[in-house]
Amino acid sequence: MSFMSKIVECVPNFSEGRNLEKIEKIVQPFRGREGVKLLDCQRDEDHNRCVVTVVGEPEPLKAAVLEAMGAAMAVIDMRSHKGQHPRMGAVDVVPFIPLKHVTMKEAIELSRQVAQAAAQKYDLPIFLYEESATAAHRRNLADIRKGQFEGMPEKVKQPEWKPDFGPVGIHSSAGVTAVGARMPLVAYNVNLGTANLGIANDIARKVRHLSGGLRYCKAIGIDLKDRGIVQVSINMTDYTRTALYRVFELIRIEAKRWGVPVVGSEIVGLVPMEALIDTAAYYLQLEGFKTEQVLESRIYS
Repeated sequence: MSFMSKIVECVPNFSEGRNLEKIEKIVQPFRGREGVKLLDCQRDEDHNRCVVTVVGEPEPLKAAVLEAMGAAMAVIDMRSHKGQHPRMGAVDVVPFIPLKHVTMKEAIELSRQVAQAAAQKYDLPIFLYEESATAAHRRNLADIRKGQFEGMPEKVKQPEWKPDFGPVGIHSSAGVTAVGARMPLVAYNVNLGTANLGIANDIARKVRHLSGGLRYCKAIGIDLKDRGIVQVSINMTDYTRTALYRVFELIRIEAKRWGVPVVGSEIVGLVPMEALIDTAAYYLQLEGFKTEQVLESRIYS
């Protein structure tokens, strides 16, 4: 990838977080490919999900994503899939994010090309979401995914939930997929020192925008059974308008009402540097601090 190349980020989520051999087959199309660079692959056994972060030039990235989708469909059977994270397909969601010399309009067009090609190649029903959505009620991924894999056969029969591409019905083993273009998203989880899932669900309702909480914040409660704790799993859809420290502090305040401590938090996948700088500046009470003061930002700018 040259300095002047158009660069797009893609963060596909696959419904497999336990079998390393299967995950490697899914990720392989992103390795050693000219014009594409694999940045990260993060898996979670409780969620039974892996999140891949890859960047590349539009055409080679498109080819790699399509190949990885096929690889996932070959090794994942949703009929036997179990996990804590909501899911509706083997390739659950494929977002494209414009990074360099790429407009949102171009990212939308790329998402449509991938969706159409995948539907034709794999006989896979696909919804367009976020900036690529063809209707207002399809923008929100949570609305599309509602019902999950088990509820999709009946859902797609409804005229308002007919897939944008592919058959009217679900793929027997791979379910359905959402493809779209969006701004950078921060996947952020906060772990609570309790095994009571009801507490995590209550706090998630308090912090998410849909229930009257923070703007640009989506949240659900997750049971981490292997660790004996629960989690508030969060997607921050615009970290520049709602900072990470705000959702963390609100969760801590609500947890105190239950007498429950926050025992840790985690970033899933990669995160924009500014999201962490903003949070560090808040907790350190830095006055007038700017991103330009970070050494690495000056070196690589």
